[in-house]
Amino acid sequence: MYKVDLNSDLGESFGHYEIGFDRDIIKTVSSVNIACGVHAGDPMVMDRTVKLCTKWGTAVGAHPGFPDLQGFGRRQMHMNKGELKNYIIYQLGALSAFARKNGTRLQHVKPHGALNNMMPYSEQYSREICEALLDFDPDLILVAPTNTMTLHMARDMGLRTVSEVFADRAYQDDGYLLSRSYPEALLTDEDAAIERVIRMIKEGVVTSVTGKEIKIQAESVCIHSDTAMALNYAHKVRKALENSGITICNMEEL
Repeated sequence: MYKVDLNSDLGESFGHYEIGFDRDIIKTVSSVNIACGVHAGDPMVMDRTVKLCTKWGTAVGAHPGFPDLQGFGRRQMHMNKGELKNYIIYQLGALSAFARKNGTRLQHVKPHGALNNMMPYSEQYSREICEALLDFDPDLILVAPTNTMTLHMARDMGLRTVSEVFADRAYQDDGYLLSRSYPEALLTDEDAAIERVIRMIKEGVVTSVTGKEIKIQAESVCIHSDTAMALNYAHKVRKALENSGITICNMEEL
């Protein structure tokens, strides 16, 4: 039987500024990655998002990023040794408090944006992310892109891991995501993207931008929440996976 988690990055609104379709997408996915007030989100948004997760039985995860509200955490930052680790612990502590307040706990941690893109190429960042989880709560699951150094390092250090793929992003020949700076980085053909996701799960392969077949492990599929087609696409992905005999479950149930 095929099983997969569906995750989405939510809680990215700030003050009066609303981003994404959180209220509806939370009902559709099985795990949610919540911004922790550093690259996006704020205490009110964090509390509200966790409440919605508990209402709909959706697993709660942290989405820590670089301290860059203006750049939405999508600009690269170079930190001294130990800085990233402490910034991650700081963000996990904040979200964990709201989870505790609402009668739940953190299931997982998925780094955000530029941090998520930099860590597969940085031994320092990968190690500090793993150390942050081990120091804060070694039972947390680290979500990292498939085929990356971060994923292998986390497993070697004894962390539980989930290998993530993206429903709407293009892949390079090395198995890493193509940068958003390229126009072809974001897939817009919904039906083709859904067919690709099913193949990722059942066959363990994805076709790169150059046509190369890349081996991957699709344990969790990310569905972005901040695009115009996000809500409709989330429903279509879930329905298509279930119709293909794939069970949707949260990361603890994989």
